[in-house]
Amino acid sequence: MLNREECADLDRDDPLAHMRDRFILPEGVIYLDGNSLGPLPKAAVAMLSHTVEQEWGQGLIRSWDDAGWFDLPQRLGDRLGRLIGAAPGQVVACDGTSINLYKTLRAALSLRPDRRTILAEAGSFPTDLYIIEGAAEGHRTRLLGRDGDTLDDLLDDDVAVVVLSHVDYRSGALLDMRELTAKAHRAGALVIWDLCHSAGVVPVELDGCEADFAVGCSYKYLNGGPGAPAFLYAAHRHHEASRHPLTGWWGHAAPFAFEREFRPQDGIRRFLTGTQPILGLKGVEAALQLYDDVDLAALRAKSRALGDSFIALVEQHPDCAALQLASPRDSDVRGSQVAFTFPHGYAVIRAMIEQGVIGDFREPGLMRFGLAPLYLRHTDLFDAVEIMADCLRRQVWTDPKYQTRAAVT
Repeated sequence: MLNREECADLDRDDPLAHMRDRFILPEGVIYLDGNSLGPLPKAAVAMLSHTVEQEWGQGLIRSWDDAGWFDLPQRLGDRLGRLIGAAPGQVVACDGTSINLYKTLRAALSLRPDRRTILAEAGSFPTDLYIIEGAAEGHRTRLLGRDGDTLDDLLDDDVAVVVLSHVDYRSGALLDMRELTAKAHRAGALVIWDLCHSAGVVPVELDGCEADFAVGCSYKYLNGGPGAPAFLYAAHRHHEASRHPLTGWWGHAAPFAFEREFRPQDGIRRFLTGTQPILGLKGVEAALQLYDDVDLAALRAKSRALGDSFIALVEQHPDCAALQLASPRDSDVRGSQVAFTFPHGYAVIRAMIEQGVIGDFREPGLMRFGLAPLYLRHTDLFDAVEIMADCLRRQVWTDPKYQTRAAVT
């Protein structure tokens, strides 16, 4: 049995304990939703204030040059590259994940013009499937989990592109990027990896796995702020030959020449489209500073330990006996989130939030908890489970106020 004193011992030995003080965390709140929106880094307040008051307020348009705004997408991309195993010149911070998925999908399809099939996961985050459907333009789609259970079932010489989520957004299941990328390549297909639920918390080696493309957001574990710009990775070997249709002026070889015909930039900048949101990018810049002194191996070790502790605490509590683990028990194949199923899960989550424990709910019946290692403690998890158990014991779902669905769950 894991008790609170043992949790406190784990916190005292935590090499990342000092990172908690770098966030603004509301008093009396245990935040288990960093897999959906990360909390505010203290450094972001000062950086955004400086950007607004000085760079924008005083520098005005001069700040595109003087403050380095114009080159910010690639500079931040190179910093992101450290967290996802990408050498410089292959990542840009820009746009949103959905737009970047569209761009990389069309770029990948341009590299396989004789193939007509796109392979994706039936259980993907729905917007990924919406974008795939919108970008298909005459291509067929096959879905893992619907048309076959494994890549081996579905890969053939007509598959052009495989789109996979590194970490499943509901269960937290972690895929083997190296193995699956190699398998797709042996069949002649390219792979796009969705890193939304792994970037900044799970080791990623895009170059080492010979990945082709990847996309991800910066507002979850990376703590870049609500709606912060996403990122796009394209391997060096694909820059010159690939084409995408969103050829805006920021991707032009000479954007201020205002030429009538589009000429792509050399390298990764060709994947930029329009003017980028500088305030949003500055939030990402402040968030990435947090990682300058973080050992990524220690980050992953704590992530795994938090998941193991949370599962143990839930399963040992008699009042939580009705919950069913929906995440992998083995931390080797689990990201940094844990989910449990319960028929009245939405009501329990709403009641927990009222008592200061913020998790979230995903259909069908999934209580989902993000375990972000930069600021969470094992004692937070112990206290959260006590509050969860109290909600279950009181059968909060019998109270109508916890049944009303909010616009965002």
